[in-house]
Amino acid sequence: MNRFWIVLSIVVVVFIGLFIFNKDDTPSSNFSGDATKVLEQDHIRGDKNAPVALIEYGDFQCPACGSFYPMLKTLEETYQGKVQFVFRHFPLSQIHPNAFAAARASEAAGKQGKFFEMHDKLYETQTIWGSSTTNQQSLFEGYAKEIGLSMEQFKTDYESTEVADRINFDIDSGTQTFSLNSTPSFILQDKKIENPQDETGFEKLIDAALTEAGVALPDKN
Repeated sequence: MNRFWIVLSIVVVVFIGLFIFNKDDTPSSNFSGDATKVLEQDHIRGDKNAPVALIEYGDFQCPACGSFYPMLKTLEETYQGKVQFVFRHFPLSQIHPNAFAAARASEAAGKQGKFFEMHDKLYETQTIWGSSTTNQQSLFEGYAKEIGLSMEQFKTDYESTEVADRINFDIDSGTQTFSLNSTPSFILQDKKIENPQDETGFEKLIDAALTEAGVALPDKN
């Protein structure tokens, strides 16, 4: 009898060990694809056929992302037709409690073809909704009205699992492919770069990527 219980205990322990291993080893990600490349799901500003891509992993509540926003807008004008500017979600919810909700608002707007209109609005009003502890959703709904969205659809999409999954898709692509843990993080032509300190620093990196791709540099005069 004692031998039976010893054998049974060993079997149970092994079974539990296998269960735990399989559980931990099973990825919870919904990401698939090559995150070093521009993906079909990506939000792209600029010419989608441009030879160079700059991908930003951003958090709408992140002050650093907010400070990079006007710089990127200027770069979009400078490199029009030559660079794809891609935005991917990477809300750091532990330190920015409103970030995921803001990402929801942008994706809900994207469902009506106005992702970047909401993207811009969120960065331009970051200090308002970013400091809100109770009414950020009503603020987002106000922004949705301002950019001309159907409010009924916006509210439905804002709460949807599909929108949450879309945000998590980006998060998973960043953690799995680039081991990201901060924002903004930038990927230029397949590789993560160190954040430039200013617009000139960005231009040097982008110019080098264009030259490598055999593309003429824009006239900046």
